[in-house]
Amino acid sequence: MPTTDITLQERLQSARFSAFGAIDFWKENESGIEGATTTGKFKFTVYGSGLIRVQASRFSSFEENPYSVVTEPLTSGFEITEDSSSLQIQTSQLRLKIQKNNFQLTFLKLDGTVLNEDDSLATGWIGTEVNTYKKVQANEKFIGLGEKTGGLNRFGSAYTNWNTDYFAYGTGDDPLYMSIPFFIGTHAQGSYGIFLDNTHKSVFNFGASTRRFIYFGAEDGDMDYYFFHENSISEIISSYTHLTGRMEMPPKWALGFQQCRYSYYPDSEIYTVARTFRDKDMPADVIYLDIHHMEAYKVFTFDGEKFPDPKALIAHLKTQGFRVVVIMDPGIKTEKGYLPYDEGSEKGLFVSYPDGAEYEAQVWPGWCAFPDFTKKETRDWWVEKMQFYTDAGVDGFWTDMNEPASWGQFTPNLIEFDYEGQGASHRKARNIYGMQMARSAQEGSAFQNPKERPFVLTRAGFAGIQRHAAAWTGDNVASEEHMLAGVRLVNSLGLSGVSFAGYDVGGFAGEASKSLFARWMSIATFSPFFRAHSMINSNDAEPWAFGEEVEEISRNYMKLRYKLLPTLYSSFYSSSKNGQPISASLAVDYPQDERIYLSDFQNEYIFCDRFLVAPVESTKEIMKVYLPAGTWYSLYSDEKFEGRRTHFVECPLNYLPVFVKESSLFTCQSEVSHTAEQTDGVLSIHTYPGEQDCSFIHYEDDGLSLEYKKGAHSKRKLNYSAKTKTIELTEVDGEYSSDFDQLRIYFHDFKGKEVQVNGESVKVKSENFAFLGKLTEFDPLPETSHPFHEIQDLTFIEIPNSTKRITIQL
Repeated sequence: MPTTDITLQERLQSARFSAFGAIDFWKENESGIEGATTTGKFKFTVYGSGLIRVQASRFSSFEENPYSVVTEPLTSGFEITEDSSSLQIQTSQLRLKIQKNNFQLTFLKLDGTVLNEDDSLATGWIGTEVNTYKKVQANEKFIGLGEKTGGLNRFGSAYTNWNTDYFAYGTGDDPLYMSIPFFIGTHAQGSYGIFLDNTHKSVFNFGASTRRFIYFGAEDGDMDYYFFHENSISEIISSYTHLTGRMEMPPKWALGFQQCRYSYYPDSEIYTVARTFRDKDMPADVIYLDIHHMEAYKVFTFDGEKFPDPKALIAHLKTQGFRVVVIMDPGIKTEKGYLPYDEGSEKGLFVSYPDGAEYEAQVWPGWCAFPDFTKKETRDWWVEKMQFYTDAGVDGFWTDMNEPASWGQFTPNLIEFDYEGQGASHRKARNIYGMQMARSAQEGSAFQNPKERPFVLTRAGFAGIQRHAAAWTGDNVASEEHMLAGVRLVNSLGLSGVSFAGYDVGGFAGEASKSLFARWMSIATFSPFFRAHSMINSNDAEPWAFGEEVEEISRNYMKLRYKLLPTLYSSFYSSSKNGQPISASLAVDYPQDERIYLSDFQNEYIFCDRFLVAPVESTKEIMKVYLPAGTWYSLYSDEKFEGRRTHFVECPLNYLPVFVKESSLFTCQSEVSHTAEQTDGVLSIHTYPGEQDCSFIHYEDDGLSLEYKKGAHSKRKLNYSAKTKTIELTEVDGEYSSDFDQLRIYFHDFKGKEVQVNGESVKVKSENFAFLGKLTEFDPLPETSHPFHEIQDLTFIEIPNSTKRITIQL
């Protein structure tokens, strides 16, 4: 009989908590410290003045996640010291203290203020499970963690990171499709971020069922996390996205309205949908082809009966200004004679069992094999296969079912993945699978259509997914609760580096009421990703399918979205540079304002850094809005509101409460039916007075190619000085000729008769101005009339656009 050296006592101990132990030895290396404790090895690596990596392992070498981090550590700019009880690493803005006797870590500001500290249990294992236990600072809040339901403040709840296909999930259910193990802690003494770089199933417990500590950890692997500290939450997000990467500039058409249904077929239905958008003067840019475009749901096929000439269909849509996005599922039907299966099987590109047999599970086509996207050869093969779609004229790619999903929802953990040559089981590879499929789609789009920017939309992902794709929040439900939960999900994704995100407008499962769809359209106008999507065997759910009133409300907000495209596109440019969310929770700018965390106000957010959006159920006509510090203006009427106060505001179905921050500047254009349509050549600049200085970068390029990376862009800063009451347009940077030859500058809350433009007096004009059009009164009875807001006598000037500096003295 075989014997083992493991005693019964050792076996029992493996099921109990085992601390990492005291430090036995340490040494300095070029980027920090490494050493060993009584039970394992550790390493501290400095990645920035406010960023330190912590690694602890019980094995002779550290595990690595090759997918999330894209930056290198520092080799200078820090100091290491030792005393009798501790080691310390100090940078120009952060100090890490490491207790020698129990590996307890404390992160401090340079003045000694505690930002974050371990509980005395510090880091340890229970079997293969590893956790780090942290004390909670006074009145500490926890935000972020990516695609997680629940409230803005995560305190008191626990969350699991395990990418899960969850049809019609509840507004408090967890886990969902995407895992981003990064959160931000904030308290009166400062803010910090923690990113757990471990792709196994992980848990973040922010005080659920315990009041001693919070903790985070994974079911296997090392304790490997990055600690961030900056002076603000926005800077922490920038630091996190510097570490894990930022999105590339998307094509401008991806910012327009997008229409999807599961599914539009046959092709005549798509012709009709596209024509109706144009006939009804409803701007839109994208139509999706869901799974019924395929032959028997097999990827890289078209159904010859439903879509007899896909090239002609797509070419026709392009003449009307539409782009086409096609769904791609990972399941490859295990059918001999089906070329993708034959090729993948022959080349060994599919996920397999430990004995080498291909893993199969059932999805839409039936029994399927699954490409191993953690293998470079598989990604390269997928890139080649995508020529099938690009030859047909497809513009964008939607990677769905990529958790990976299968019927039964219980993938065996023993199946094996390449994991960039390291080898890994499903336990380690699942959470990264969807991200690598999205990466393959992005690389395929770039390779097959090298003159245009890729657009990829994904359901599943992991930390760093923002480099490869936009995200949407999966199979939501047509309900008031889901509408508001979707707002929180998108804001949480923005806190976690994914700034290009959205939800299915109208709800995927179920059917929206007329009022719900109208309200959802108005809220989604102020979302980075703007797509309506509905399910098979449900009523039509296009913006005109709910009656004339909803059609007009939808049209109004769709047109507002397109008017705001210069501001939105500029915000995408800024986000691509600094990683900041486009839809930002109020916690980004006002983290110590207790009221923003209340259930009544936690859905409010800042859009494009200037609009405060207050989402509200369609059933309400009056709502409570909390406005944080400063002065705020109603977008529609210029009514002025004081900050740090709760206001009761009217919210009829045709007016979503939206406010403009004082001192703001933003840009607008004329109405267009799609993003590639030429405007009237006038760029409107809306300016608001205030007590704070403000700046806004207006950015332009061709919206499609990669030439902007070579200098073919137009960029200028718009500055407002509160002290001098001056508006400055700096000299244009870049070689792109602006799309606008005229400037119309509006002065909100300004009653002067003239302004100085580059030292010369210019008389102001005035007009009655409305951001939204007046609705038709379908019923003449007074109680059915719709309110209409118009800013009376709004002053403005018109001047030629110029690449030179322009100064306006109010």
